[in-house]
Amino acid sequence: MNISKLISPMRALAFRTWRSLTVLIPGGRVRAFGQGTSQIGVIVVVNLDRQPRRWRRVTKELGRFRTSEGIPLTSITRRLAAVDARDGRAVAATADVDTMYRIGHQLHVQPDARLAECFAKDEPVRMSRQEVAVARSHVEVWKAVANGTEDYVLVLEDDVWFKPGAPAAIDRAWRAALDRCRAEGGPKLLYLSYSDAGGTAARDDACDILFRPSRGLWFLSGYVLSRKGAAALLHAMPVVGPVDLWMNYRFAELCALALTSPAIEQRPDGASDNAYSILPYLARAGIVDSEHGAMPPGQSRTGPVLAWTGGGEREGLAMALSMLGLRVRAFDGDEEPMQEPELKEVLKTFDALVDAPLVPAALAAAVANERSVIILEADARTPAGLELDRLPPSRSAILAPRDSLGGSWGVLCGVLDLVEPVEPFPAGAPRAFRLFRDQRPTARLVPAARRSRENLTMDDSPWVLPASSGWRPTQKVRPSVRTARLAIAEASMTEASASFPGLIETFPGNLASFAQESLLHTDEGAQLVIDATQSGLRPYRSGAFASVQSFPHGRFEAEIRAAPGPGLVTGFFLHRDTPRQEIDIEFAGADPRRMLVNVYFNPGDDGTAMGFGYRGSPCRIDLGFDATADFHRYAIDWRPDRVTWLVDGRVVHERVGWDPTPIPHLNMRLHANLWAPRSQELAGRLDERKLPAAAVFRNVLVTD
Repeated sequence: MNISKLISPMRALAFRTWRSLTVLIPGGRVRAFGQGTSQIGVIVVVNLDRQPRRWRRVTKELGRFRTSEGIPLTSITRRLAAVDARDGRAVAATADVDTMYRIGHQLHVQPDARLAECFAKDEPVRMSRQEVAVARSHVEVWKAVANGTEDYVLVLEDDVWFKPGAPAAIDRAWRAALDRCRAEGGPKLLYLSYSDAGGTAARDDACDILFRPSRGLWFLSGYVLSRKGAAALLHAMPVVGPVDLWMNYRFAELCALALTSPAIEQRPDGASDNAYSILPYLARAGIVDSEHGAMPPGQSRTGPVLAWTGGGEREGLAMALSMLGLRVRAFDGDEEPMQEPELKEVLKTFDALVDAPLVPAALAAAVANERSVIILEADARTPAGLELDRLPPSRSAILAPRDSLGGSWGVLCGVLDLVEPVEPFPAGAPRAFRLFRDQRPTARLVPAARRSRENLTMDDSPWVLPASSGWRPTQKVRPSVRTARLAIAEASMTEASASFPGLIETFPGNLASFAQESLLHTDEGAQLVIDATQSGLRPYRSGAFASVQSFPHGRFEAEIRAAPGPGLVTGFFLHRDTPRQEIDIEFAGADPRRMLVNVYFNPGDDGTAMGFGYRGSPCRIDLGFDATADFHRYAIDWRPDRVTWLVDGRVVHERVGWDPTPIPHLNMRLHANLWAPRSQELAGRLDERKLPAAAVFRNVLVTD
């Protein structure tokens, strides 16, 4: 697993400039390469068809060097087309790769007490599509090597460079490897490039040139593989988990060797387009941290998108457009048709309209816009007055309905001039959920200049209304009208609960790690206690618990006494990953008379790796009392079309579709925690003199 550190743009430019000059300088002969029986006869470079620039760059790198016979290394270099994660068929289920692996596999390669403490060794992890594609690419290389005529092949990924002194280091290592493996008929696997797993690699039989690894190497960016070694790898398949992880389990049978210091490295000046399945687990264990969310995908350079669907039970097209970074508004189709002025006003906020009812004049005006794009599902009814055959192909597209293998991405992204996602084309949310409907009462729309100063900064993303929309939060105070329903999960929290166990983890931006010893069950309820600690990477230790079950919708409530003091946040919220969605109640200890509510939305089906957003869409609600002084009952009532927040049975805040986000639509778990934000913006500066501090939760209840 390669998790490259970000480097500054200036350092990246300096590296790129240095390499562009270096490739002009001959690098000399590398005598390990040649046509002899004990030489490396072929170089195979794994390269995506859509990355020709990388192929040109790596061939320039190889062109500096010559074989023992004096011919350029490029003359023995072959390109192997990599499996593309964007090709749904290529990364579909296969006997070559088992996409499920375990936390224990990660710990075998890189032991870490924090990860082992947070997760059981048999905790399942699903490979990302990119990881599956990388594994399939290397499997194709092994097949080619096993069926080829060369005894030894150097396998390179297309983002490598040769370090200064690489020719001499490779020659010395190759001679040493031949000598060490003489009894076995020659080396089967030799790493010329790798990353030592946190400095934990087990190095046996080490000398100043080589060592024999038993575990602890990441990367497959540069390795020499023999025909016998390739056959052994194919015999050991399926690949279980990321391929560089799985290779660690093959070291013994292949008598693997590695250079004491890598001679080849991955370039640091290019962002990896891989997605690492283990990252969320490392973040929860506090091993990696990031204070800011990733940036959303780039938007289309075309104009507004008007799309019509076949009216299926699921809304895949609307979801796909949203995943591409467009702000999407969907319609039921039975609304009053929009006139041209109304359409123009709506398109000031939204990038794409799906199943919009338009009067003929409004449709004609939209089609006349040379930047507009018209999209229809194959079984959609063509709107009256739309002559699709008169539109140029660059502005129109027809999609196959319910495309489960991703073919529609190519058509859709082609007409929108966007890069195809690696995620499968979505099935979409059930139409009954009415996702992406704009359900805001018009009374909520006010000019941006009149927005309340209490508004907090929101994420600038396609899944939050833009500042120009004039959205502002409204506070409602009215009795709850909803009657009691069937209890799904409940716990007094005065004793340990199997439904709401304690957590051992953390998350990016949190100064505290959650530990079992910081969750105390007393007659008052579950006490989450935060205090300073001298152990671990986080300076504080605190408590948290979460539901075992994930819930589709329902009411989630608890009696809470928030923790007092600046720098502390008491949280009660619904949350999920892949894609990230969240509905929050939070109390800042420095502002105990107000409650922070928030919604995070990312589009996609279950399993979609989209986790954009750092701030969400927060606003503060005046409570009229001090939340740290006594218990009060707080509730989140989450329905497909709205989210309602209640305090002591009274509605204090409510949001509907696009108010200012779509309503989360996928199952979520219920969480409670006490944490210390790294940023002082949310809760102020933590005063350690006020520690330990505690938040208390009791009578947690989930109803349908």
